Amino acid sequence: MSGIFDTIIDRKNTGCEKWDHCDKLFGGDNLLPLWVADMDFRTPQAVIDAISHRAAHGIFGYSTYMDSTYEAVIKWFSRRHGWDIEKEWILYSPGVVPALNLLVQTFTDPCDGIIIQRPVYHPFMKVIENNGRRVLNNPLRSMMIFCSPHNPVGRVWREDELREIVKICSDNNILLISDDIHCDLTFNGFKHIPLHNIAGDFRENIITCTAPSKTFNLAGVQVSNIIIPDESKRRRFRKSLQGAGILEPNSFAPAALEAAYNHGEEWLDGMLSYVQGNYELLKTFVTDELACARISELQGTYLAWVDFRKYKIKPQPLDDLFVKKAGVAPSPGHVFGPEGAGFMRFNLACPRSVLQEGLEKIGAVFKGL
Repeated sequence: MSGIFDTIIDRKNTGCEKWDHCDKLFGGDNLLPLWVADMDFRTPQAVIDAISHRAAHGIFGYSTYMDSTYEAVIKWFSRRHGWDIEKEWILYSPGVVPALNLLVQTFTDPCDGIIIQRPVYHPFMKVIENNGRRVLNNPLRSMMIFCSPHNPVGRVWREDELREIVKICSDNNILLISDDIHCDLTFNGFKHIPLHNIAGDFRENIITCTAPSKTFNLAGVQVSNIIIPDESKRRRFRKSLQGAGILEPNSFAPAALEAAYNHGEEWLDGMLSYVQGNYELLKTFVTDELACARISELQGTYLAWVDFRKYKIKPQPLDDLFVKKAGVAPSPGHVFGPEGAGFMRFNLACPRSVLQEGLEKIGAVFKGL
């Protein structure tokens, strides 16, 4: 199956943010993009076929989740994660970030402090600040937005760590929002543990954000599922969704979700094996060619976190080194919070030859330092 991931697909001039927006965003010219977290791999053929079949129907009126859609979600999480989700707990959202915005609006008040753990997925900060709340890097307040597995560091949390998070939130009456969008992407025997499975009586105070988008490269299809076991919280969030005009999925989302969860498992396992190979390539490169850099262990996600701080280059000159000298655009660590300054995040979900090209460009620049 590795051959399908080796295939280079030209994504330019398709309205692709990763490729068509890269030069403008980074201020470069013909950059090789290793930044935003989507894949350069075709989604599973079963998904393509399901979307094509739905398109051939030719009528694109209002859509809804059928019982088969809920069943696909429930069976996937039971099979892959040992989590038994009830149908009533599942609320549709077009994406995890829109859901996070609405969760902040629904369950906190203006000027409230919300806990995150930086460096962390940068929309967390925008979700908080754009809604008139304050970012707090761990001090206790009314809500915590937790990233599991962690983006950008690539950590898969151990059970004892998760239990400590639950205890802290339980002891301080903090609503725990868990962004589990990368939950299917784990490596080397590491296993994602849903917070709900270890939370005991506190599970009613946990809201989990899930989606097939990172797992199967479906971000543009706009489908996610917010899991809310507590009925009163579910009712409040449903009202917020309705108030925002989020009433039903688009015509293709249910079909894509069902095909991915029902028929995409072999593709996923092959993709994870391939990305693991890309990580090993990057790890060898960092060890052999970048004497002062250090790479974090990739336990989850397809995003590698590399520490360049020993080069003692400030964030903007470090960005320029990659963009203007090497012509490569990873995600600068400082966008994930000041704690990420001096790091770079590399998207490994690309054909190996593309990654190799990027590493050769980077190596040529760093040899001159």
